[in-house]
Amino acid sequence: MTSAVIWTIVILAGLGFVLALLLYLFAQKFKVSEDSRIEEIEGVLPGANCGGCGYAGCHDFAASLLDAPDLSAHYCPVGGDAVMEQVAAILGYEPVKKVPKIAVIRCNGTCEARPKINIYDGAQSCVVKAGLYAGDTACSYGCLGCGDCVEACLFGALSMDP
Repeated sequence: MTSAVIWTIVILAGLGFVLALLLYLFAQKFKVSEDSRIEEIEGVLPGANCGGCGYAGCHDFAASLLDAPDLSAHYCPVGGDAVMEQVAAILGYEPVKKVPKIAVIRCNGTCEARPKINIYDGAQSCVVKAGLYAGDTACSYGCLGCGDCVEACLFGALSMDP
């Protein structure tokens, strides 16, 4: 090998070593320390990152629990009471039990009680219907009746009666 190639290899190796050392030093100087309990709580949570708790994901939910004086305002709907009991044990709080919520239609509630205002003849999808208009009945708040929500729910929490 020529001396130019050897010098090139030595210089690049030295430069790589110096830059790696600088990266390490900057990482140590500017690292953000995080409470180890966040990772422990995240390990207990289901990891669905669904946002059902009101936070962007399980990590944000776990971080917010550390600042909370108790668990009364925090609940993981996917994990339920069993997960919240484990979280309470980690944090040393009293576990809070939630009463299950069930959605109930409080209007006339049946298709026969909603007068039809038009006839829809198109794709049977709630997404399409909602994009075009508010539904084919006089109730603009009611279910569009195609069942997209049932198919989209990963946890089997929704159902439609025939």
